Amino acid sequence: MLQQFFCTQNQKGVKETANRKRTNPVQFYLDDDEQYILDEKFRVSGMKSKSAFLRKFILYGYVYDVDYSYLRNYNTELGRISSNLNQIAKRINSTGNIYQEDMDEVKELMNEVWRTQKSMLSKQPLIKR
Repeated sequence: MLQQFFCTQNQKGVKETANRKRTNPVQFYLDDDEQYILDEKFRVSGMKSKSAFLRKFILYGYVYDVDYSYLRNYNTELGRISSNLNQIAKRINSTGNIYQEDMDEVKELMNEVWRTQKSMLSKQPLIKR
């Protein structure tokens, strides 16, 4: 179901959207150098919205970008391992037999899970207090 939004103007002439959680607009002016710095900081933050970037900066005093690409690689690797384990389980269920080769493959896959886990944890950003 599509939710309809209706725009109205408040007493200050600012457009408001129904169902908007944040209703207090903020406006300020920057010179060219300040604008450049803001744009660069926003760009390197990796955030999608400048409004969200400014809000986070105001509330927390800093914005930082953490690279989680290794988590995507980790999830891909776990998906591959899971697929292999499912194939072994199907083979065992269809034949009713457990072969040493299957057990060796499961052990190797579990070792791979642990290696991947250790690698992922070693890439976690350290937070110093």
